[in-house]
Amino acid sequence: MGTTQLETVPEPKYWHLRTVLSEALDSEFSVGEILPNERDLAARFGVARATLRQALEQLELEGRLQRRRGVGTTVAPPRMGVSVGTARHAWPGGPNDAWQAHDCALEVPPAAVAETLVTGRDEPVHVVRRSRVSRGQPVAAELLYIPAGSVPDLTAIDAPSGTARARAVLRELQRLELERQENAVELGSARADDAKELDRLPGAPVLVVTTRFLSRGRTAALSVATYRADTCRLTFGDSGGVEIHHGPERHAS
Repeated sequence: MGTTQLETVPEPKYWHLRTVLSEALDSEFSVGEILPNERDLAARFGVARATLRQALEQLELEGRLQRRRGVGTTVAPPRMGVSVGTARHAWPGGPNDAWQAHDCALEVPPAAVAETLVTGRDEPVHVVRRSRVSRGQPVAAELLYIPAGSVPDLTAIDAPSGTARARAVLRELQRLELERQENAVELGSARADDAKELDRLPGAPVLVVTTRFLSRGRTAALSVATYRADTCRLTFGDSGGVEIHHGPERHAS
């Protein structure tokens, strides 16, 4: 691998380096490959390590790179498109659902969730914990709140706890007629539990997508999904649920 010296350019040096590095990622590295260390990269491009770090941080924000604890800096896969359309879709747990259910428990939800579900402040609801993986890496974690009134025929005998309980709750939810779903998206910071599940540091940027599933004029279920902001991008429209984009587009929306 040859040495490339950066000439004097009118734009900030770190930004020009970011462009050069981006081209190198396309031509010399594959998804998941670990980059050389900062010392070697700085020597190759003839820049100070501080300038290199600025360029690497910019590429991480754009979703081109990922910094993984205990691994180093790797080339990121294409960002996952998070649809925020308002078309009628399907209940969670359907045949084309990419989420994986892990657990289910009866818990008293946060006050804001209870208000949305129109349940009593101390009334427990079913909380289904799910996750989503892309290319072997966790990209999203979800808490799905379902009031007992949405699954009245659920029994504890068939599936008392764990994954089986989660699947039973989701299966019973399918019996309702889904009128529509409403999405809201906001930027946030990863809490300690989310960060651990998503293999990120606490405080890392995340996208929080809240989805209300409505049936018979009321909120039958509420999803709070936390996506890694470095691997996901928003898509707008009524095309459907979350899709994985494997095309050449790599820039941040």
